[in-house]
Amino acid sequence: METVTEPRSRRRMTGRERREQLIQISRTLFAEKGFDGTSIEEIAATAQVSKPVVYEHFGGKEGVYAVVVDREMQKLLSMITEALSASHSLIKLERAALALLHYIEESSEGFRILVRDSHAASGTGTFASLISEIASQVEDVLADEFVSRNYDPKLAPMYAQMLVGMVALTGQWWLDVRKPGREEVAAHVVNLAWNGLTGLNPQPAITATGRAHPPVAVPRTSEKELRELEKARDKELKEAEKARQRELKEAEKIRVRELKEREKLLKDAEKAREREEKLRQREARLAERAARLEQIDQAE
Repeated sequence: METVTEPRSRRRMTGRERREQLIQISRTLFAEKGFDGTSIEEIAATAQVSKPVVYEHFGGKEGVYAVVVDREMQKLLSMITEALSASHSLIKLERAALALLHYIEESSEGFRILVRDSHAASGTGTFASLISEIASQVEDVLADEFVSRNYDPKLAPMYAQMLVGMVALTGQWWLDVRKPGREEVAAHVVNLAWNGLTGLNPQPAITATGRAHPPVAVPRTSEKELRELEKARDKELKEAEKARQRELKEAEKIRVRELKEREKLLKDAEKAREREEKLRQREARLAERAARLEQIDQAE
């Protein structure tokens, strides 16, 4: 009798595939249990491999943790860097806040790892390192802005830490609460950072992100220009709201049209089913009639 073997469809992973599998599994475990709460045994067991396989690829838990952290930091930093490539400071701030919240929303596990307390595997602490990396990029942006406003550019590093810390800590809080929505949170963060407590907008909204038209002019110190800027911002808010309402109406029209088409298809399907049922019943009656006629013929 032929010996039963394992299914041949189970393909052996390449070294690169195995490494990627271990990284993804470790990422999930580190997010759930932290560095100290995760063991090599658990990583290996989840991947259904032996511990030496994990050691072979990463040298230990510290090695795989460092790879996971590096990946997450590079991913987030690239998103922030892209956001800061905008031409206007307000748009940069809006996009940077949205980029961070988008990362938190789409990569919650990764952000949980980055904001955990420091330990041996993360050196000075991943969250502190992250803020420092982003602040170094924001610093250049603020320095240029300070020069244009006749402020001391030497203060830019301090303000960069303040600004990035505010956004990052807000993101850390939003990681668990998730209310209000991403864009609304970003709008309020930008509201505080851009307008300050004395100039808070009671109904802030993201207005410039991704728009093709020129951004709102940078406000100056005179009261007249501040009023003009506020009028321009109100106008843009109204235009944005009108555009949003148009999009909602168009989306509603599409939804209604799709519902009608779906109802029509359901009705057509129901009619077809009814026709088939009538045809089946007719065939059954004809078959019954034929059977009776055959019985009569046989009786005669």
